[in-house]
Amino acid sequence: MIHIVKTVRRPDKTIVDSFAKIAPATVHEAMGRTGAMVFEIKPIYSGMRVCGPAITAECHPGDNSMLHMALAVAQPGDVIVATMGRVDMGSWGEVLSTCAMARGIAGLIVDGMVRDGLGIKELGFPVFARGLCMRGTVKETVGLVNHQISCGGMIVNPGDLVLGDDDGVVVISRENATQDLIQKCEEKEAHEREMMKRFRAELGLTTADLLGLRDRFRAKGMREEA
Repeated sequence: MIHIVKTVRRPDKTIVDSFAKIAPATVHEAMGRTGAMVFEIKPIYSGMRVCGPAITAECHPGDNSMLHMALAVAQPGDVIVATMGRVDMGSWGEVLSTCAMARGIAGLIVDGMVRDGLGIKELGFPVFARGLCMRGTVKETVGLVNHQISCGGMIVNPGDLVLGDDDGVVVISRENATQDLIQKCEEKEAHEREMMKRFRAELGLTTADLLGLRDRFRAKGMREEA
């Protein structure tokens, strides 16, 4: 068995750059409300944002060896996406973040915890995790790099596009990371901007009006007090 795969097919850079401008929640909605990781995986500090092709790592519980190996094969713009097998250990810290930034890595998404939170914040390296934990890990067991993994309740393949902000993380399969999906997202965002513009311009207009909720729920038997 090949444990570490170095060759990864990635979405075109123009596609990645376009998705980097779109909110993950918008992508989730445009994909039919799919692709969202569990809500517990969030940026360790508000304001962090990440977008890039996934370099995947599957680690044994309490062992972060494959995070180091994933970092060694990742290319500039990639995002390391890892599953740790257990949550209550700090699998990544300031040293790894410093190395990642020097190599041009776009960020880390880990189904687990990290440590050195303040140092990572000061570096400005985007880290998405379940939280902070000071307990350390070992480096003893071979795992997998650039194989299919399960992270945050989602299947992630090497080269899939991952996008995260304060709302959480969404996974876009490499095959689905297309201009068509970008267009759907842009149309949704334009529609929402128009709605908000109307709220500011038309006093008394509500979301219930624009969404036609009254007629929909009256048809379901909703009755309103006069």
